[in-house]
Amino acid sequence: MAGLDVEIFQRSTGTPRAAVVLCHGFGAPGDDLVGLAPVLVDTHPALSDVRFVFPAAPLSLTQFGWADARAWWMIDMVAVQRLASDPDALREFRKLEPEGMAAARQAVHALVMQVADTTKLAMSKIVVGGFSQGAMIATDVALRLEESPAGLVALSGTLLIEDVWRAKAKARAGLHVFQSHGRQDPILPFAAAEWLQQLLGEAGMQHEFVPFAGGHTIPPDVLRRLGTFLERRLT
Repeated sequence: MAGLDVEIFQRSTGTPRAAVVLCHGFGAPGDDLVGLAPVLVDTHPALSDVRFVFPAAPLSLTQFGWADARAWWMIDMVAVQRLASDPDALREFRKLEPEGMAAARQAVHALVMQVADTTKLAMSKIVVGGFSQGAMIATDVALRLEESPAGLVALSGTLLIEDVWRAKAKARAGLHVFQSHGRQDPILPFAAAEWLQQLLGEAGMQHEFVPFAGGHTIPPDVLRRLGTFLERRLT
């Protein structure tokens, strides 16, 4: 779909009631998040007629010896490792647009629009989200869509291009957001997640922030609460 390989999960047959687009993180295989869908539906049966769409990022990392690994854009891992110990580097990180993010934005935006077109769903019935780097591109796209989506899901994401996001967030007052982050995240510091929470909250979004004791992951309680969030937004 829209030039991206996708996996689709829908428990029921027929026309979907709503849709969720979830983007995986840097270095993960394209189907990394697919297993979340049946768990969400098992615990929240009202989501049975929701179509879950899992795009694989366009860039392959196999040349670096990472079998099946994908990326939305390339990341300087040395620079990212500095974020946890260098407050100045972390503050600078949130100001910049990474090289390659524009192409990822275009791809995910086109995918969301094709999901809307093929399912005949209004944007108010589509949630956009992701994990880690996938949460970053999902946040960016959700803020740039012509119409507000049903919700934004940012799992272990972070704040990027702060000035741009702050300006665009003003037009998204009332958007429902589910955000989670580990307090001991060794990759994307918890402080940056709090900055993102503050930015979205100040824009007037309906924000549910779920901090947890742990690292760069999606623990069971977060998944359970995500299911409740999706159930409320889409059913």
